[in-house]
Amino acid sequence: MVTWDKDTEIKFAQLIEKIPVFLRGIAQEKILKKAETLATTDNRTEITKKDMIDAFFTETPFGFHGPMKNDMISVGIDYTKYGYDK
Repeated sequence: MVTWDKDTEIKFAQLIEKIPVFLRGIAQEKILKKAETLATTDNRTEITKKDMIDAFFTETPFGFHGPMKNDMISVGIDYTKYGYDK
């Protein structure tokens, strides 16, 4: 079973709330599955902030990366620490 780092789980919930309601369910499902896959591929049982950020960048269409980055900044996530450009 995969669990979440507590702070990461809070940030995930905050980011999901910023997604338009009509897209929220599918976005949450896709990002959650990707984050779990990233953790289990590395033989870990905990989803880290890096897993979550990687999942958001992978599963969010490129055209929406700008708003997503702004949302990350608004909840206190510096995605540039994880290899992504401003």
